[in-house]
Amino acid sequence: MKTWIKNPLAVWTGTGADAANGIVIDGNRISELVAAGSAPSEPVDKEFDASHLVIIPGLVNCHHHFYQTLTRAFPGALNKELFDWLISLYPVWAGLAEESIALSTELALAELMLSGCSTASDHHYLFTNKIPHAIDIQVEAVKKMGARAVLTRGSMSLSEKDGGLPPDHVVQDEDIILAESERLIQTHHDADPGAFVQIALAPCSPFSVTQELMQNSAVLARKHGVLLHTHLGETEDENDYCVEKFGKRPLDLLDDIGWLADDVWLAHGVRFNDTEVERLGKAGTGISHCPSSNMLLASGICRAKELEAAGASVGLGVDGSASNDSSNMIQEVRQAFLLQRIRYGSAGISHEDALRWGTSGGAQVLHRPDLGTLEPGKAADMAMFDLDELRFSGSGDPVAALVLCGAHKVRHMMIGGEFRVSNGELVGVDVPRLRARHQELANQLAERA
Repeated sequence: MKTWIKNPLAVWTGTGADAANGIVIDGNRISELVAAGSAPSEPVDKEFDASHLVIIPGLVNCHHHFYQTLTRAFPGALNKELFDWLISLYPVWAGLAEESIALSTELALAELMLSGCSTASDHHYLFTNKIPHAIDIQVEAVKKMGARAVLTRGSMSLSEKDGGLPPDHVVQDEDIILAESERLIQTHHDADPGAFVQIALAPCSPFSVTQELMQNSAVLARKHGVLLHTHLGETEDENDYCVEKFGKRPLDLLDDIGWLADDVWLAHGVRFNDTEVERLGKAGTGISHCPSSNMLLASGICRAKELEAAGASVGLGVDGSASNDSSNMIQEVRQAFLLQRIRYGSAGISHEDALRWGTSGGAQVLHRPDLGTLEPGKAADMAMFDLDELRFSGSGDPVAALVLCGAHKVRHMMIGGEFRVSNGELVGVDVPRLRARHQELANQLAERA
């Protein structure tokens, strides 16, 4: 069926192409952009009135920890920086069970989708006897919600007794990690354009896994053609830890073990010096800028513009909901816009820069050329916002208003040509029931800690 998304208030395609009179969807793909004063070149089956809507590509979230929606604003973790924050939360997260993985995944995706996000990457690295198959549970939740996801099989192998940060009962044997990683790739990874579920491998960080596990994960990922992901360059504490333990900075460690490459993306990327920025660009490594998390934990400001200029791909991530307390992607776009202006000045960063990081930049980071822009042949993923709230009254440029005035919720959301949000409501999701049970599980988790 061909559908004409007709006569929008404004369209930001991400390419500069003219779609002033709308977009034609054929099945799950965009087939045509309709320029101002034009009509579709072929008959359509259905018309959708978009005259009050601002349309952008579906947003792409490059880094998250869905399970952390259960520990937002957690009293024992307030007002702490990264290492102390982690130490306070690891014992709480050790109580996660199968239902809490399923519900936290559904709730995080619901929040993301309502904010205009069509594709999300989740970094789940905590496995216990209660949740040995957490990623399988997440796959089912993603399918239920109808979103796209890159689910990363994370890992931790260094506990406190080995000099790492995690407690002993949340780390795994490396042979189990690698065997499970391969099973998940073979079972769930879809390499085709338009894929809804993909798998990547993601050892948590240099202070929670061995160098051997990092190397073996890279070998396994490249054997199967999947991406690699980890946290890196988030804080000066991390730099100091790596220098003390390994005698080198985190990026040098990454380079030594074969991870400075274009099939790798890194979460945060705050604490890189000039030489490291150039090396990342030369390698084509991706960076997920997580502005809200970096502000909340006082980690610093990602050098997004310099990284892009050097050749690195830059996308955005909301990060875990315990280090952001929100999973709202369009708000993260605004946060990136504001934070990067502090570094580069008000004339150095535009609202379109922030939108690019949140769409095509993220698609590039995740190696998804089928996503991130509105153009023929691309997936029909689009977020549609209205400007009916008081916050938008008086605005002149509708696209700029999304960022400057603080859009926070879509009116409609299409993923793969299907409406997943209609009139501000998730299609087929009982949100009050999801919210109530999720809160019950969060309360139980806190009580057991």
